Amino acid sequence: MPRREDIKKVMIIGSGPIIIGQACEFDYSGTQACKALRSLGYEIVLVNSNPATIMTDPGIADVTYIEPLNAKTLEKIIEKERPDALLPNLGGQTGLNLSSELARSGVLERYGVRVIGVSVDAIERGEDRTEFKNTMERLGIEMPRSKAVNTVPDAEKVAEELGYPVVIRPAYTMGGTGGGLVYNLEELRTITARGLAASLVHQVLVEESVLGWEELELEVVRDALGQKITVCFIENVDAMGIHTGDSYCTAPMLTIAPELQQKLQKYSYDIVDAIEVIGGTNVQFAHNPKDGRVVVIEINPRTSRSSALASKATGFPIAFVSSLLAGGLTLDEIPYWRDGTLEKYTPSGDYVVVKFARWAFEKFEGVEDKLGTQMRAVGEVMSIGRSYKEALQKAIRSLEIGRYGLGFAKDFHDRSLQELLTLLYTPTSERQFILYEALRKGASLDELHQRTYIKRYFLEQMKELVDLEEDILRHRGTLPPDDLLKRAKTDGFADRYLAKILGVPEKDLRERRLALGMAEAWESVPVSGVENAAYYYSTYNGPDRVGVSGNRKIMVLGGGPNRIGQGIEFDYCCVHAAFAIRDAGYESIMVNCNPETVSTDYDTSNKLYFEPLTVEDVLSIYEKEKPEGVIVQFGGQTPLNIATELASCGVKVLGTSPETIDLAEDRDRFRKMMQNLGIPQPEADMASNLPEALEIAGRIGYPLIVRPSYVLGGRTMEVILNEEMLRRYVTAAVDVSPDRPILIDKFLENAIEAEADAICDGVSAFVPAVMEHIELAGVHSGDSACVIPPVSIPQKHIDTIEEYTRKIAVELKVVGLMNIQYAIAHDTVYVLEANPRASRTVPIVSKVCSIPMARLATQVMLGSKIEELGLTQKPIPHFGVKEAVFPFNMFPEVDPLLGPEMRSTGEVLGLADSFGLAYYKSQEATQQPLPLEGSVLVTLNDSDKPSSLETARLFREMGFTLYATEGTAAYLESKGIECRRVHKLGHNRPDIVDVIKNGDIHLIINTPRGRLSQEDDSYIRKAAIGYKIPYITTIAAALSAAKGIMARRRGDIAVKPLQEYHRDLR
Repeated sequence: MPRREDIKKVMIIGSGPIIIGQACEFDYSGTQACKALRSLGYEIVLVNSNPATIMTDPGIADVTYIEPLNAKTLEKIIEKERPDALLPNLGGQTGLNLSSELARSGVLERYGVRVIGVSVDAIERGEDRTEFKNTMERLGIEMPRSKAVNTVPDAEKVAEELGYPVVIRPAYTMGGTGGGLVYNLEELRTITARGLAASLVHQVLVEESVLGWEELELEVVRDALGQKITVCFIENVDAMGIHTGDSYCTAPMLTIAPELQQKLQKYSYDIVDAIEVIGGTNVQFAHNPKDGRVVVIEINPRTSRSSALASKATGFPIAFVSSLLAGGLTLDEIPYWRDGTLEKYTPSGDYVVVKFARWAFEKFEGVEDKLGTQMRAVGEVMSIGRSYKEALQKAIRSLEIGRYGLGFAKDFHDRSLQELLTLLYTPTSERQFILYEALRKGASLDELHQRTYIKRYFLEQMKELVDLEEDILRHRGTLPPDDLLKRAKTDGFADRYLAKILGVPEKDLRERRLALGMAEAWESVPVSGVENAAYYYSTYNGPDRVGVSGNRKIMVLGGGPNRIGQGIEFDYCCVHAAFAIRDAGYESIMVNCNPETVSTDYDTSNKLYFEPLTVEDVLSIYEKEKPEGVIVQFGGQTPLNIATELASCGVKVLGTSPETIDLAEDRDRFRKMMQNLGIPQPEADMASNLPEALEIAGRIGYPLIVRPSYVLGGRTMEVILNEEMLRRYVTAAVDVSPDRPILIDKFLENAIEAEADAICDGVSAFVPAVMEHIELAGVHSGDSACVIPPVSIPQKHIDTIEEYTRKIAVELKVVGLMNIQYAIAHDTVYVLEANPRASRTVPIVSKVCSIPMARLATQVMLGSKIEELGLTQKPIPHFGVKEAVFPFNMFPEVDPLLGPEMRSTGEVLGLADSFGLAYYKSQEATQQPLPLEGSVLVTLNDSDKPSSLETARLFREMGFTLYATEGTAAYLESKGIECRRVHKLGHNRPDIVDVIKNGDIHLIINTPRGRLSQEDDSYIRKAAIGYKIPYITTIAAALSAAKGIMARRRGDIAVKPLQEYHRDLR
């Protein structure tokens, strides 16, 4: 079938901000969809609220709306753009749910918009728990015994019939949001209530537990002719009971009999025929190995996290092919490298892929490291090897957690076998590392299988690694015998890990390995659906089969797994670098291990190496390809951590030198440079122990801000108010020493924070804009709402910030990008820190100011001069407000406070012609829209009460009812502001929680009382999350919210594409 001629303009809905359960895999799938449909000649209208993605760059779609993702906004865009068709299944659960909502409300019919790819009925048959169950019964495919319910009492009845434990699965959600495995009535009531609140249609499935069964997934693709292929068979090594996003898995299936795989394939084909999906579908099964029973758990009639993994694991770009199929093509019209066309596709390749999740439990004080049916991972890595053992070990060293192998993690090696076995009862992020040490201590495979349900094959493979490691350890203090080193390398042991456990320099071990002829060899993964494309992986198990060209080349090091503090923004920069390198006539070479990203798409670079970002792996590629240089400043902290070592091995680092990067990180040297330049900094010093810290505190004076040296994302940074807090911090700090001192700075209270990005060529610098933080100093820049252009910073300070930024960039001889953080206090601009690398603000500045910063920085690194690029700072006639998005709903036990430690997973952008409307839109885009009327609960820390008056008066002028706790109410009433009093928890009834539960509160302003308070007020913020009430924890943000509400009440919000905002800048 040729392309559809009945449609000309297609609308694609993106997935919004990065959250747990819905991450940058949808940037990858959405970008592929735009690419595929534009190749067929369609005009693309893209809607997404996420500024950090490549997808929302103005060149990816014809028309790009960075707008809140809700039905009302989408209807306005449909009315304005009049698309012929809507593609719903490339924007994750968000895109699917919104498409259903638009269809149900009649919007699509009213404007004549067809749904392509997957029909609305198909979405319902796949997503609605009752509809899906009915479809499975009709097909004769078994499901776990279950019943869909809409109330907690009904859930109690079903659970009683099924018997505990049971699983709660909310409808129309992703990442297991709101669900869980429950063992008793109390847990059932809590999790069912949470699940009903999370579900779009207020429905949960109460399901028989299949805990401990094998969890198996198939990625299948179907076209309009009913032709079907299986792209990938995925085996989850962790059994049922752990969400697939947290489970570690392999492709292909390594322990599943071919007969069972065929049975699963037949079931999958029957399901996609019945659901009538065109494109990719993920089907999840559970298999009981004891009796052979197979049940289908759920399907995703859309691209998913698993489909991104399956795409990268097999070289089959599912989102790209799905989009071509939605545009009218069929599988027999799309090329296949092996057998002609895609309807003949079967998975092939003599390699093993391992996916391993990356968590961020350390970011959330009080959170329990425990895995279950609700996803908790913030990212993942994928590795490819010729054997399971090789792929597993490559995955571990890809994780960026300071571990290069499975042994000697934390204190597990020092624990007794009984302690380790006890730890294994509860699945955690450390499970594989605990298993390794338990095997070393002599645990039996049967015992470990009984405790973890992990199959014997995988435990046997790990036992073989442990036994080999024990042989290696007999040679501590020296290089191992040659045959042992060869065995270690073929089983995937990293140079760094071997050097560490043997106590020898990594360089010596590498030289010995190379002398034995053991250089990394390379294999290819051919790409299906396109002509002549492949990407590459390393192995020590075979000859090198990959050739190199004689072209001029530049290599880009990616950012590794997504995590808090280092997200999709860095991938955005790497992709722009690859594009700019190609456009400059060089061959671009990308190195990365994240399967979710656009940088690991097969055609982003001329050559992609799907590899860990370690010295061993990067050096091997460098020596093979011999590029003219390597770009390290775009991948966040990941490449920077190895830049100095790479340079010492002869690698030419392009742009800012590793020495400059070290200088900016070295507090003493940087401070001296600032003194020489006459640029103020807050008083600061470094301490190697507690007496030194107390002496510095006495000299500088409280409050202080303390942190360890060399961090990204504000790891373990804290505001210290007194000596007691300082003692606690230093005592708890793990490895404070002269080599790793604690940095102590004077904390500037009530300071306005700002930041500026610059592009520099080593001689001159260009500053596109200054960004003002809406939260005051003390909140991490990644978590603070920010606005471009500034709204409250005097012009003289903006001029000073621009001047300081240029001075510092030139003094440091930065070549490429730089980000500098400032604080304004006492009418003085202070420099807080300088980062001579890409920052997470690059995509936002680029989009708000229409200046492609990463591309320009790459051109500078390749030799262009600032003056040749014709850059001019333009007045910005609109406002862009970035707001952070947090995972607190996934961690209900955590106090959702903002501070110097970064905790957000993603961000949204509000664009409008006034600051108030831009701020309002940014809140709407986080799915926490500000109320236009109703009641506001105000409960404030004493120090915040004077600065709250303007906010309180604005809310009263707009007719809002103010509720306030005793002290806050007394203060506001003394200033003539009327409010209703409400009791704190435990002081009388009705209390704060009562009025929240009763639906009387529509917005909460609660500035925390802090650790010194006798009363814990975290219950207020936790209740806000539980009942989905917008909450604000700083006065600056509360004032912005009041102004935003006022602006919105004056008139409705217009929608405007990014391309139009950019035209206004000319």
